[in-house]
Amino acid sequence: MKIAIPNKGRLQQPVLQFLSSVGIKPLASDERALILPTSWDGVQLVMMRTEDIPNLVEAGASDIGITGHDYVVESEAEVEELVKLDFGKAKIVLAVPQSWQISSISELRGKEIRIATKYYNIAKYYLEKNDIKAKIVKISGAAEVMPSLGAADAIIDVVSTGTTLKLHGLKPLDDVIESYGVVIGNKYWMKTEEAERINLVLTMMKGVMSARGKKMIFMNVEDRYLDNVLSSLPAMLSPAISRLSKSDAWEVVTVAEESQLPEVIAKAKAAGAKDIVVLNIEKVVK
Repeated sequence: MKIAIPNKGRLQQPVLQFLSSVGIKPLASDERALILPTSWDGVQLVMMRTEDIPNLVEAGASDIGITGHDYVVESEAEVEELVKLDFGKAKIVLAVPQSWQISSISELRGKEIRIATKYYNIAKYYLEKNDIKAKIVKISGAAEVMPSLGAADAIIDVVSTGTTLKLHGLKPLDDVIESYGVVIGNKYWMKTEEAERINLVLTMMKGVMSARGKKMIFMNVEDRYLDNVLSSLPAMLSPAISRLSKSDAWEVVTVAEESQLPEVIAKAKAAGAKDIVVLNIEKVVK
């Protein structure tokens, strides 16, 4: 089984960290290698340009891949987005020079402008939808510098913080699409010889995503306080309890969002819980 991942760029390290959480770790670190063995028997990583991954997966050269939603849309490849990830978040925006006294895309209607972008298909659809006449200047490098070079009037490009736009005298005018990391698969992956292994990998990936931001909480509760403690606790279904040997007390186990942790602990302690232990959760397989 082959998993295509970015060979560089802003997604590469988050993808490797995510795969490590799943349990899939590369067994080599040669930057020149395009195919790497992993800690999972029969699973290999294929190092590719992020923008090429959708087409690679569509062609069946890799069973699944991890890339950005923006590249899936731009490629128009026939692939399925199987798992939405919580990293790689960014926006594709239309940005114009700060000197332009406009605040809405509608003010561009009727004007002939040039827009530099590496997202040709996304830009074409966006401009047609908004009835904007523009010449698209397709590039492969940095878009932000194009207006100052006189190669374009505006740009459509990915933005994370907006700092780079400001440095080049640009301002975002409108959001084009939201992007994020995704696991993608060929539309026929369930009919391939690797379907069972792919499904297992996807199950583990979803398990990692389900566990994000959750903590497991253990506590001891005397019999007389049990009902009060249980009523104070959140849980995915309901708290698990088991009687402690040689004692009139119970072990109570529950799961809570990390953001709720201080409140949960305070309520449990006030209700009579003690010996509270909090642990990380690696995976929640549903």
